[in-house]
Amino acid sequence: MKDRPTARTGAVRPPPEREPRGREPRTRDTQGREPPAQEPRGRTSRRRRASGAALGRAVLIATGLVTVYYVLPLDGRLTAGASAVLVCGLALVVVVFWWEVRAIVDSPWPRLKALEALATTLALFLLLFAGAYFLLEHTAPGSFSEPLTKTDSLYFTLTTFTTVGYGDITARSQPGRVLAMCQMLGGLLLVGVAAKILAGAVQAGLRRRDRDLGDDFPHGRRNQR
Repeated sequence: MKDRPTARTGAVRPPPEREPRGREPRTRDTQGREPPAQEPRGRTSRRRRASGAALGRAVLIATGLVTVYYVLPLDGRLTAGASAVLVCGLALVVVVFWWEVRAIVDSPWPRLKALEALATTLALFLLLFAGAYFLLEHTAPGSFSEPLTKTDSLYFTLTTFTTVGYGDITARSQPGRVLAMCQMLGGLLLVGVAAKILAGAVQAGLRRRDRDLGDDFPHGRRNQR
């Protein structure tokens, strides 16, 4: 089709742009920009299934750890061996956390994997201190303002972690206050440093996923997945 001059100005009008065959025309906004490509239905359904599975695993992990906390016989005393177990447990929290960080980077769904990592790390951290408070009260009665059951110990651990501090249960002995201070410092590290590491791992996982998609699907075919 040849260009035709306009009736008034005589300028040559360019031919209208045509979309390639086999591709639906895209509407443009008021600024002439094309809207982003919509996510394929298959990928959306996989994302929904992965979200449900990740949420279910996080709930199961937290529920399982709480169940183990109540089932374990913690009627002994806070001896040197029990203190060593607490230290080893905190080291286990660090090891599990770093393992989860690597899993986040390699996962096709980094945000969902970070949710599982947070549930596992936080549950382990809180339950370890709850068990330590319970053993301390049985070792030295009167370490707290009232005798502690397992539920009371978990309650005191949560109020200390969330900095609510209702004041109904307080640490009176020096070992109890030192243990509470250790939990406070660990909570600050968990909220500040660990959350930043998890966010960095999620970003690294997203970049790795986008790079893999770019390698598998060349430009122009990536949005057809």
